Amino acid sequence: MKKLLAIFLLAIPALAFAQHGAQLERAPIDLHDKASLQRGAAIFVNHCLNCHSASAMRYARLADLGLTEQQIKDNLLFTTEKIGDTMSASQDVKVSKAAFGVVPPDLSLVARSRSADWLYTYLRSFYRDPKSKTGWNNTVFPNVAMPNVLWEFQGEQVMQVNERRDENTGDVTETHKLVMARPGSLDRGRYDQYVGDLVNYLVYMGEPAQTSRRMWGVVALFVLSFFFLLALLLKHEFWKDVR
Repeated sequence: MKKLLAIFLLAIPALAFAQHGAQLERAPIDLHDKASLQRGAAIFVNHCLNCHSASAMRYARLADLGLTEQQIKDNLLFTTEKIGDTMSASQDVKVSKAAFGVVPPDLSLVARSRSADWLYTYLRSFYRDPKSKTGWNNTVFPNVAMPNVLWEFQGEQVMQVNERRDENTGDVTETHKLVMARPGSLDRGRYDQYVGDLVNYLVYMGEPAQTSRRMWGVVALFVLSFFFLLALLLKHEFWKDVR
């Protein structure tokens, strides 16, 4: 039984690699960094909300990130006039389906369903592919219908294929590597931070109350620990004369 458990644990990374098709990189998530979350919200509204909705998220909730109602109205309220409305895509669903072949999914819970690391790696893994309908492909999500909407910032990557022949067996092996063919307006470090801010916001949007929930969870554990200690002291007091 122990051997089977050990084999299963060792197989988990391989299963994750097979599922995603690429090695995932750790996303720089910090839900206490309100500046990052504010930047991520702006990126989401400007680039994602054109096609994708976030029907479980209201603009008013952005006030929890330190934004005033007026700041939200002036800078982030593009698809509606009411701050209490949910985040709806600006593009008509029929137009999106005709353009991409599928209706772009709602992104309210995408970070919980896909994981932050998957999103972070995915948004950095687009490359030019003339064979695809949009002209783009992705190593994490092959043949994805979505184009690289951030290409002006990241630049244009291409897939470099190298062949190597084994001198002994004559077998040919191929290696694939993404290389930057045309740089974007941001260098790699700044683009990684740009995507990191967006993913940070997507994680926040999946459960806006999770930071306060965790805080109250810790408070509850301290309260329970206090009452446990009190009950233990009472028990010793009641039973101190019993031998």
